[in-house]
Amino acid sequence: MTLWDGSYPFYPGPNASFPFDTSRAVIVTVFLSVLMTFIIILPGIRGRGRLLWFLRLVLGLFMGAVILTVQFTRDWETGWVQANTSYKSFSAVQVNADIGLHIGLAGVNVTLRGNPVKQINETINYNEHFPWSFGADYERSYSEGLQKGLPSPILYVAEKFRTQSPCAVHRQYRIAGHYASVMLWLAFCTWLISILLFSMSILLSGGHMLLLTATLMLLSLLIFCTARNTLRCPVQFGPVALRTDYGESFWLILATGLLILLLGLGIIVLNYLQPEKLKLIFSLDKSSEEEVWDKSCLPAEPSCSAQGELVVPLGELCLVTATRL
Repeated sequence: MTLWDGSYPFYPGPNASFPFDTSRAVIVTVFLSVLMTFIIILPGIRGRGRLLWFLRLVLGLFMGAVILTVQFTRDWETGWVQANTSYKSFSAVQVNADIGLHIGLAGVNVTLRGNPVKQINETINYNEHFPWSFGADYERSYSEGLQKGLPSPILYVAEKFRTQSPCAVHRQYRIAGHYASVMLWLAFCTWLISILLFSMSILLSGGHMLLLTATLMLLSLLIFCTARNTLRCPVQFGPVALRTDYGESFWLILATGLLILLLGLGIIVLNYLQPEKLKLIFSLDKSSEEEVWDKSCLPAEPSCSAQGELVVPLGELCLVTATRL
């Protein structure tokens, strides 16, 4: 277990609390560093465009950070239940614990936390990740869990997602997670293109790219919902059942996608109805005071063209009659 595989690397032994997601920490740190860099140069921007520029910066970085972060989160679908359950296989000893199920695009996490944590002379605070992304072997992860002697509740929940399980949800979740991830990577690319277009002052095309970004994000949710709504086996612990619902990442993508959709539509509508206001929002208003030419310095004015010589306008010339003396 290393720092860069998405889990907290400092827990002792096989027991693991819910992992510290280092991927999310790295992404947030990078985007915050970019934000702080631009905040440093913010005082160099003059006038009222400073606030608008800062608002565009925050919104742009927020959208990119959300699209990239949810790729690695494990809370697209979550559920908790508190139950009295057996702790080890072939043992009648029961413990009171909170059992959590956390489903992401790349796999599933099963959490077991005792109430209290110290029971039967052990610390009951486990979390195990079972990946199903392409290139990962879910069955191998499950077999390793059996070899490590994981608690029965974790193995029971993980067994529901095996390829050989009669629940038959492994294939649906794996394919849905894969294609939802592809849609989000495409959305991240279109977001980068929109940022580039806005920096080049191509506002209408940037608005179209925002619409495409929002469409891809909402499409990823629709793809994930196809697996979520399949018929599944109940995860039963005695009289109570473990039920899941959409998690924080799902609702965050939904809210961000709708925000990007509104921003894209607003830019397109303003471009056709009130382009001057759109230019003002993007600090492209060139209505600064034009250079005023001093009319007194025009060539027609005698004070500048004659440089002190006496110049008589042609219209004031008159006929003079000379008388011979």
